Amino acid sequence: MDRWLWAVRLTKTRSDAAAACKGGHVRVNDRPAKPATAVSPGDEVRARVGDTTRIVEVVRVIQKRVGAADAVGCFIDRTPPPPPPTEAPAQVARRERGAGRPTKRERRVLDKFRTGQF
Repeated sequence: MDRWLWAVRLTKTRSDAAAACKGGHVRVNDRPAKPATAVSPGDEVRARVGDTTRIVEVVRVIQKRVGAADAVGCFIDRTPPPPPPTEAPAQVARRERGAGRPTKRERRVLDKFRTGQF
């Protein structure tokens, strides 16, 4: 399992793939996978890579790392698209560090900004 994850470029290093397997972040056909778990064509692999969960179907089993163009042909990506971004985070009134106490005019502008009258 760890060798296949590394060979098809789902993880950067084989040790990262092994650590993901040991940590319970990789599942094959809805079962936890160890680094030595064998994969075969048709298996569904769920691997948490970074902060996203990749869902792939094994098409071809390879043992050695290949180029990115060849690696794409070894699996079918069934990962759902990410949700659309929600509304933009609220703006925060910021002043430069070390600018000292705000003047009366700056305080009025900040108050308008905080109450939404800006």
